[in-house]
Amino acid sequence: SGDLLRTVDGRRVDRLPVSDVVALLRGDRTGAKAGSTVSLGVLRGSASRTETLRRARLTVESVTVRRVGERRSGPSGAVRIAVASFTKGSGAAVRDAVRDAPSGAGVLLDLRGNPGGLVDEAVTAASAFLDGGLVATYDVHGEQRALYARSGGDTGRPVVVLVDGGTMSAAELVTGALQDRGRAVTVGSRTFGKGSVQMPSKLAGGSVAELTVGHYRTPAGHHVDGEGITPDLAVSTRAQERAETVLSGLGGGS
Repeated sequence: SGDLLRTVDGRRVDRLPVSDVVALLRGDRTGAKAGSTVSLGVLRGSASRTETLRRARLTVESVTVRRVGERRSGPSGAVRIAVASFTKGSGAAVRDAVRDAPSGAGVLLDLRGNPGGLVDEAVTAASAFLDGGLVATYDVHGEQRALYARSGGDTGRPVVVLVDGGTMSAAELVTGALQDRGRAVTVGSRTFGKGSVQMPSKLAGGSVAELTVGHYRTPAGHHVDGEGITPDLAVSTRAQERAETVLSGLGGGS
């Protein structure tokens, strides 16, 4: 308690975005493996020290599904789909959860604390609620490109997306698509605002750097980077309870 992180492997991090600090800790840009070490420069008051930690691989479920609300055991209770991050297979897991939800049940898509991940997985997740159409646009070296949802998604089921300040990057892409397309009501607090498009670039010596080459825009043209997404219903406390109430009002059960 009271410790301030100043450096990671000798690099100053006190003015870096949280997502960049996390990438350094994980060793994303150097291809660090589980078991490798990372050196942290820590400051407490006026005393500084160095801590050396060993990285480990964590196994967590990226998508969890459960019934919520008073009628969770009934035929039309709402379903909460929480996505911790968009890792390989998470988009299909969201799609399958929506497909397996009881007829008439609404979906609470919980993206709180989701730092993003693989864009393709995010597009697959958004496609679970859309029947084709635009998900996002972005520029790469001045050339505009677009991401489109796959056809055949569930367009009738009520959906509420729950977000907060930890909702980043690919999670913001999903949020913006469902909000702008009128497919979901968003509830919570303003998202983080990380809408950069990054691509790997090999450096001398074999290391790899993630270079920002462009920025995402939502279907309505909203720039996410540095701005975030403002939810339709802004709440600071009891966010899930409020989201369930909204979902019930949409006819999705709770």
